[in-house]
Amino acid sequence: MDSKKLQSDIEIAQSISLQKITKVAQKLNLDESQLELYGSYKAKLPLSLINEEKLRKCKLILVSAISPTPAGEGKTTTSIGLAEGLNKIGKKTTVVLREPSLGPVFGIKGGATGGGWSQVLPMEDINLHFTGDFSAIEKAHNLLAALIDNNLQNKKHNLGIDARTVAWKRVMDMNDRSLRKITIGLGGTGNGIPRETGFDITAASEIMAILCLSKDLNDLKQKMGNIFVGFTFDKKPIFARDLKAEGAMAALLKDAIKPNLVQTIEGNPAIIHGGPFANIAQGTNSILATKMGMSLSDYVVTEAGFGFDLGAEKFLDIKCRAAGLSPNAVVIVATVRALKYHGGKPLKQLSSPDAKAVEKGCENLEKHLENARQFGIPAVVAINKFVTDTEEELNIIKSKCAVFGAEAVFSEVWAKGGEGAIELAEKVSKIADRWSTPFMPVYELNWEPEQKIHAIATKIYGASSVEYSTDARADLKKIQTLNLSHLPVCIAKTQKSLSDNPELIGRPRDFVLTVRQIEIAAGAGFIVPITGEMMRMPGLPDEPSAEKIDIDEHGVISGLF
Repeated sequence: MDSKKLQSDIEIAQSISLQKITKVAQKLNLDESQLELYGSYKAKLPLSLINEEKLRKCKLILVSAISPTPAGEGKTTTSIGLAEGLNKIGKKTTVVLREPSLGPVFGIKGGATGGGWSQVLPMEDINLHFTGDFSAIEKAHNLLAALIDNNLQNKKHNLGIDARTVAWKRVMDMNDRSLRKITIGLGGTGNGIPRETGFDITAASEIMAILCLSKDLNDLKQKMGNIFVGFTFDKKPIFARDLKAEGAMAALLKDAIKPNLVQTIEGNPAIIHGGPFANIAQGTNSILATKMGMSLSDYVVTEAGFGFDLGAEKFLDIKCRAAGLSPNAVVIVATVRALKYHGGKPLKQLSSPDAKAVEKGCENLEKHLENARQFGIPAVVAINKFVTDTEEELNIIKSKCAVFGAEAVFSEVWAKGGEGAIELAEKVSKIADRWSTPFMPVYELNWEPEQKIHAIATKIYGASSVEYSTDARADLKKIQTLNLSHLPVCIAKTQKSLSDNPELIGRPRDFVLTVRQIEIAAGAGFIVPITGEMMRMPGLPDEPSAEKIDIDEHGVISGLF
């Protein structure tokens, strides 16, 4: 086992003899005729395989985490390992995950397919172009941008759009800070109307959010038609349907809407689809992917991005509400290292023992467990073990969890794969088997937007109150004018803290949440209150992961980790 630990993620992945995807599909009782093959190891799953009746029998397990830290928590790794463990104890299980964005792959993270002996494969393909879903989303998004600018230039069919009110940018799946703010239409009258705009990363696209919340192709098309574009000079709202954009956009997404089937290291099925970020969107895979897994399995393990305050809240209040789903259990992932960080220990000293820092950091874990209870879902804590953890530190977490009213289980999936999640799988499956009570949303949809925001800020984040900038107040009036007050809220907030200040680690209390503006995602079906300085187009770090990625003459890729 020690020799395995010395291997990088990509070395482990490349040491595995992949099964043909047709063989993996047999575990889901599917034959080759029911798959749309993308080579030997990937396939698209037709939407006709979704069985609404079967959904009621499948157990849905949501994996979340404490507030993320630079030390890492291992949420994806735990999700995959838990699915492996459930299969090992005889539970027919599929893990359902998001697709990685190329921005983080080439930026800091270097890959997003799990780690160690708990990965989804083929990791190189999944981390890079995969089946082209992100590219299709990018093209559909940019088609609308092109149609908007064409209409501004068009004299015959001009809708009278006031270019100053257009907020629809372009997107690309890469970290490129130089494109955050740009001026287009320069060079003369033949090149369009000059205006300021910019680029977001593809994972931040409203098209990505729409794809992940759509029920079928017609629903996708209707949602894209509902995208708010801007106002005319006489204050009339303009939507994508007014530009007759939704048909062509949907045509570009005819394959991207279908979930992707791949495999885990241990040859179990994994469905991967969609990839919205959780700090600025709903942060979870598609409704269609989750329903596909639940139609074909007895248990589905899925995850929501970042901590419970962001990904899990949106998974429940937005995705599950739209899909009519309710988890049977929640797993909250924590590590000794991350809890020490939340306890105030410097990043460079996390490998040295510090029981007091662990105990202090458990306040962050306590809040996330409280949040799970507010939704009325039973939670288990998965302690993702590292070799530097001491028995004293581990025991502190277990004893604290007992005080918090939750059971804590050690997880060693990075080193042992499914074997390292047997106890976790047994505990979680027992809870899921006996729990069928629907979750309780944080707010009602008929509440005013301010009431919804206040409920999340005070109940989930721990804020004392909410303040609004002048711009945010104007946005609230705009939302009311457009009759969109009934939509759920998808708060854009730093993932690093329960508050809107990334420097406030641990469990901040009695802070004021400041909403500086509110964006409208009418197509996706939510509004986006923005707190703090949210980055929709990241930049590359000083030493980007892209510098370490290479390919040899045989097509073997290295440097993904």
